[in-house]
Amino acid sequence: MAKSERDRLRAEFVNRAGWGDAGERLLAGDASFRKYFRLTRPRGSAVVMDAPPPQEDVRSFVRIGQHLIALGLSAPEILAEDAEQGFLLLEDFGDDTYARVLAAGGDEGELYGRATDVLVQIHRAGERSLLPGLGAYAGDALIEAAMLLPEWYLPEATGTPTPPEEFARYVAAWHECLAALPATAEALLLRDYHQDNLLWLPARPGVKACGLLDFQDAQRGHPSYDLVSLIEDARRDVAPAVHAACLDRYVGEAGIADAAGFRTGFALMAAQRHARIIGLFVRLLRRDGKPDYLRHLPRVWRMFERALQHEALSPLRAWVDRTLPPELRRIGAGS
Repeated sequence: MAKSERDRLRAEFVNRAGWGDAGERLLAGDASFRKYFRLTRPRGSAVVMDAPPPQEDVRSFVRIGQHLIALGLSAPEILAEDAEQGFLLLEDFGDDTYARVLAAGGDEGELYGRATDVLVQIHRAGERSLLPGLGAYAGDALIEAAMLLPEWYLPEATGTPTPPEEFARYVAAWHECLAALPATAEALLLRDYHQDNLLWLPARPGVKACGLLDFQDAQRGHPSYDLVSLIEDARRDVAPAVHAACLDRYVGEAGIADAAGFRTGFALMAAQRHARIIGLFVRLLRRDGKPDYLRHLPRVWRMFERALQHEALSPLRAWVDRTLPPELRRIGAGS
């Protein structure tokens, strides 16, 4: 659909929603086809999500968002909806993302502690947190996502295609690692739970001070996954003391009976996430012409190497040490 036609449809939606007198400004786009526009007028503001079908479907955002609100969390209220055309009018959470607040000198311990409390509240909800029909991010789905490491990073580092037998060994190593994952109840996973998708709302009490965005791809899986996303962020260094405090806070406040088992799961989810991101950043370079992410690779490698030290990851550590010795882990080190 032509841009002018999309603009016309959005203007009609805004007018139907009663905001036709508001000024409009492009707020942001993201890695998907979605765009966001802020509407402003003297008596308030709102945000339009423009998510063109068939590439996007706003119904998942609505469903998950309303569920999070029901759990006592801060997701944007839906002020108006046109699912067929792919438009939502959302409550405006403002511009204070965690990334911006932290860059301006915000209290890292306070912000990350509040974000950890959100995950604790989801954990405490137990089965009530799991909407019917949520896909499982576990088992083969975790391995499939982690295939980006041998598919993209390994050939970039070695200069040669990855042999089929190495793919097979990598998959086998992951199966062996995941077999060591202690059994635990699944939790709701927001999937991209990090500084760019969290808003600081200090006027709100308790966990509601942490506003949530970009949760439409929520699934179910190991309860440590979102905590890994938060405190092992690919794009910024989290202070070791804050990292440790958040992990301890989650284990204690969520009432984790098997703390050692949870930490094993944390190491496995960390290794999976970092392996995926290492490959993803190379794919963004080679397939999409986006080299900026390479500067984060040294950080992600450090976190990946740390996770691999856990005894449950020894099969994967052996594969990495053999195929990607330290001298092949330096892509992006000088960026």
